[in-house]
Amino acid sequence: MKTHAQVVIVGGGAMGVGLAYHLPKEGWNDVVLIDKGELTSGSTWHAAGLIPNFIGSLNMAKVHAYGVELYDRLEQETGQATGWHGCGALRLAVTDGEVDWFRYVKGILDYIGVESHLVGHAEMREIHPLIKVDDVKLGFYTPHDGHTDPASSTNSMAAGARMQGVEIIRRNRVVGIERTSGGEWRVDTEQGSITCEHVVNAAGSFADQVAQMTGFRLPIVNMEHHYLVTENLPEIEALDKEPPVLRDPVASCYIRQEQQGILVGPYETSNAVAWGVEGINWDFDMELLPEALERLETSLLLASERVPLFANAGLKRVVNGPITHTPDGGYLMGPAGGLENYWLCCGASIGITQGPGAGKYLAQWMVHGQTEINVREMDPRRYGEYANLPHRFVIDKSIDEYQEMYQVHYPGEFREVGRPIKTTPIYDHLKSKGAQFAEIYGWERPKWFAPQGVEEAYGFRRTNAFEHVAAECDCVANRVGLADLTAFAKYVVTGTDAQSFLNRLGANRVARRQGGIILTHMLTELGGIESEMAITRLADDRFFLTSAIVAQQHDLDWLCQHIRSGEDVQVEDVTDQTGMLAVAGPKSRDLLSKLTPADLGNETFRWLTGKEIQVAGVPVTALRVSYVGELGWELYHPMDSMADLCAALEDAGAELGVGWFGSYAVNCMRLEKGYKGWGSELTTEITPVEADIERFVDYDSEFTGRDKVLERKQSEIDTKLVLVSVAVGDTDCLGNEPALDGERPMGIVCSGGFGHRTGLSLAYVYVEPKFSTPGATFEIPLQGVKRTATVLAEPPYDPQNHRLRT
Repeated sequence: MKTHAQVVIVGGGAMGVGLAYHLPKEGWNDVVLIDKGELTSGSTWHAAGLIPNFIGSLNMAKVHAYGVELYDRLEQETGQATGWHGCGALRLAVTDGEVDWFRYVKGILDYIGVESHLVGHAEMREIHPLIKVDDVKLGFYTPHDGHTDPASSTNSMAAGARMQGVEIIRRNRVVGIERTSGGEWRVDTEQGSITCEHVVNAAGSFADQVAQMTGFRLPIVNMEHHYLVTENLPEIEALDKEPPVLRDPVASCYIRQEQQGILVGPYETSNAVAWGVEGINWDFDMELLPEALERLETSLLLASERVPLFANAGLKRVVNGPITHTPDGGYLMGPAGGLENYWLCCGASIGITQGPGAGKYLAQWMVHGQTEINVREMDPRRYGEYANLPHRFVIDKSIDEYQEMYQVHYPGEFREVGRPIKTTPIYDHLKSKGAQFAEIYGWERPKWFAPQGVEEAYGFRRTNAFEHVAAECDCVANRVGLADLTAFAKYVVTGTDAQSFLNRLGANRVARRQGGIILTHMLTELGGIESEMAITRLADDRFFLTSAIVAQQHDLDWLCQHIRSGEDVQVEDVTDQTGMLAVAGPKSRDLLSKLTPADLGNETFRWLTGKEIQVAGVPVTALRVSYVGELGWELYHPMDSMADLCAALEDAGAELGVGWFGSYAVNCMRLEKGYKGWGSELTTEITPVEADIERFVDYDSEFTGRDKVLERKQSEIDTKLVLVSVAVGDTDCLGNEPALDGERPMGIVCSGGFGHRTGLSLAYVYVEPKFSTPGATFEIPLQGVKRTATVLAEPPYDPQNHRLRT
């Protein structure tokens, strides 16, 4: 074994091998992969090998589509068979909500060029002659899906990796991973040590135990998962061709042909079991778990009703093995929080499907600093410490995610399991007022306020929240509203080099005057939008930064890891100890003036400035900014003073008609103002040129990524962000719907909603440049109906910012 490598990958399952295969294709071939046993000997070898295209996420759909593509052609490259069966797949909808979900997902697959069809009873019976569909409302057929042999496909990728110079070492357990004094990583193994620039934890079921070698934990739980294989059946032998893989939400299972029998894999909807949460014996290798068929009885009975042939079939084999799950069902791909050049590629519940795509995009990220897709939902730093083992949250959430594997994931739905984790001091008070909460990075954030006894009826169309959100927007537009927006990341940057540091990282210069506020975007070396932050200058050497809460660890890493040797810069994360109440609306100055001796007049406290003042006796950093487009202030204050500040604001605002508003209303109003969002409109594969945010770019400043942004500015771009109004019925854009030129997808919706102040359904859409001219029209399919979208010349609400400046 060599003693030094550029990259060491720990783990030889589909995820680790997928990365080993793709790193050389991006330019790095000094790569060593180490596995404690044989390749695939953890959970890959016993997987059912399903490769689906159906998924409700645009970027995960790209990952899945790449897996289908690679397995179909890999044998030609490596000479080693993958066991690919391109039999297609059929998913069933038995409720109206599932039908709406199918229509939404079809738009995603149409956009990325994956063939899919919505099919009725006759077509379903023709596609899959063995099933009963009397209770089915609609089928979703993807003819190019299939399944593969997990060991064969992984070993085929391994052969491809070796052909490109990757060294693969088997039967050599990693026993320690430590950072060296020189900033590299030392990986200790049973056969010696190897020093590397980058280390990747792709250890599958053992990923958390490998992480513990370096002193941290992961949000990964191993779930017991069964599948059953029947004896050979004459009816299967008589088929002309292999039927598609079937996914049935009623039985909560997948069903496919296995040789001349049937394979059935249930995801039990109750009493699912997490395994190995206290740790797994390192000798667990090519092993299975004891059968527990009693947990599967309901699913198996329902499966036999869907495929009657299964009812009387004899069983040939029962497999029960551990499969990793995370609280949101997505894998971990990207940097480990707080550890430079330590990467994660693990936590996949369908790793055979996702291994190729995860490997491809992580290789791009490691080599180039960004990827060709938006990877925010895959970044391990979407979780905080609250979600890591041994916390009960990760166990309960992962169990629930497993049990809901084949159920609809509705927009705005945040299941109650494992909550609450992080609450502000006014959580119970807001709950008593009808607050309906979302869980965002562990925090409970109000979405909207419901009348007593009312809960949201989730769906892909407008819900029962619609009229109540309209009332919240009216309150903000005509009186004054309060919002608990504590769930934002907050940092204080200090030091004699703080200004030059922030100007180097951000595309917009920080304010020169004390109290000035700017919005800036931190870019990759290739000009991609990595972060968005508001920066307030509190003193010559002290700055207050805010950003999206889901980026708390991400942005902290970006700041800390870009401090140069010798720079006098300190970064303090003050998120958890700092609350934030927003006051917005034309009467917000009247309200606050009752509670502070500070002069809030327009001449002394101008828009886009901040001051440290007292409000109701509470020390507050007050920023005159508003994400909803009304006169307003954000009040940042000590968390332990929040209840007192809240009570004072409510009391002072009572005669002004004060009311609470939530994140649904914020989204409606920010769209009306033309404000873009990080993670939706602003993503790493996009530069400020395509995103139309060049007004926040100071080209005279020497910021990271400047030259690449200038190159893009001077070249022909292939997409441009526009704000559109959409002629809708009862359905507004959610994001990820295709924009159509006739029948041809030419763009993609990022986000959308209804603007209650303007009466317009609005959406942000990336389109081909020829469709970006104001007045240009195209179509967006919403729930099976093509709706006309018209490009707006300016934001439809107060485009001159009169209300903000007043």
